[in-house]
Amino acid sequence: MKQYNLLNVVMGWVVFVVAAITYILTLESTASFWDCGEFIASAYKLEVGHPPGNPIFMLTGRFFANFASDPSQVAYLVNLMSGLLSAGTIMFLFWTITYLAKKLIISEERPMTTARMITVLGCGLVGALAYAWSDTFWFSAVEGEVYAYSSFCTAVVFWLILKWDSVADEPYANRFLILIAYVIGVSIAVHLLNLLCIPAIVLVYYYRKFKNVSAKGSLVALLVSFVIIVLLLYGLVPGFVKVAGWFELLCVNVLGMPYNTGVIIYFFITLASISWAIYESYAQRNELYIKLSFLLSVVLVGILFIGDGIWVGLLLTAALVVYLMLAKKTPVIALNTILAGLLVIFIGYSSYALIIIRSTANTPMDQNSPQDVFALAGYLARDQYGDNPLFYGRTFASQVKRDESGKPVIKEGKRIIRQVVKTDANEPDRYVEIGREEEYVYEDELNMLFPRMYSEKPNHISAYKEWSGFKGHNVTVNT
Repeated sequence: MKQYNLLNVVMGWVVFVVAAITYILTLESTASFWDCGEFIASAYKLEVGHPPGNPIFMLTGRFFANFASDPSQVAYLVNLMSGLLSAGTIMFLFWTITYLAKKLIISEERPMTTARMITVLGCGLVGALAYAWSDTFWFSAVEGEVYAYSSFCTAVVFWLILKWDSVADEPYANRFLILIAYVIGVSIAVHLLNLLCIPAIVLVYYYRKFKNVSAKGSLVALLVSFVIIVLLLYGLVPGFVKVAGWFELLCVNVLGMPYNTGVIIYFFITLASISWAIYESYAQRNELYIKLSFLLSVVLVGILFIGDGIWVGLLLTAALVVYLMLAKKTPVIALNTILAGLLVIFIGYSSYALIIIRSTANTPMDQNSPQDVFALAGYLARDQYGDNPLFYGRTFASQVKRDESGKPVIKEGKRIIRQVVKTDANEPDRYVEIGREEEYVYEDELNMLFPRMYSEKPNHISAYKEWSGFKGHNVTVNT
């Protein structure tokens, strides 16, 4: 087995070198089409690119750009970063395949032999290099885009859950789960694609920790993974900014402090709260303190405040309070692991402070100008792209609902808060509400599930009609 472990590590690095040479020899010498030029520029001078931003990519790209002898070499070096990260992806993919192949081939009844070792390593070699030389991945590996970085984070996360699987019964095995949480927190600042690893992670956890696995249990595990994704994507990611906004309004509008003071105070209070909760769950001095510190930390990170309002967050908070108070036995280890995971995600996610800092510096490219936490919230939510009715809503044939006077019915959304326009340099910092987000309400009779032809642009509508063979007929709508 020692010989196998050595060969597995060595061949993993050999695969890395092969992939790296492949990508370096075929690197784009300058910026490719699409967003590559923007990403390269934002990395070179730490400028603010399009929403939702990618501060970790910017910082890593800036590191590589520093080695450029002149500006003409910057694009090549950022592309080189993608090539090396993609080679790292192939290396971790090799180790992932060999681990899974070994679990399938090797057992107590079938010990490791030379033939089986060649089979396992051959599986990893063929699978990893097939992916390395696949068309789509190869293209992303040689240009300055976020997908190479995101693929690397995804490969690391899945490899880590397999490392946990190999030591799951040992003490402190949960350290791999915490490291996974940190990589996810960092990858959020690259691309949200990494969240798609969560169902696979939960399934690995379920199959490893539960002896009596079943199809029903697998479905429940998948459901739990979807809940985790929702909590992260619609709770934690916007929740950090939402709660920070409450602190910011209090500190600036009520206490008269400068802009972004509330965000800084929120950061340190949240950090202190999570640290206290981790200490209480570790020391186990007082069960009430464990529950209170956990509840405070969960509320502060905003993971329960899903949606634009606060009612969902309040209901979920109340449900958590009821659970903690009525639980016969406090799951201390689980709470400690959750808290440590929240802490490292918070640390990784805090890289978005770079966006506010660089926007405040008024860089040449400063898309959406997210100079404060409220502008950052819209930046992260991709407000500039609008809302597309992916689950239920309008089609190109839908009609806007109108009131009795014939005016379009408009639905108001969340508040839009911005910094006050000062007329005097001595005027104190202050935030004002400049309005609310608005969207038209469409007639229900013409809405549908899973609409895909919803664009209102004339050229798109013409294409829809051509594709679908649209003839059209009059529809009576009750108003």
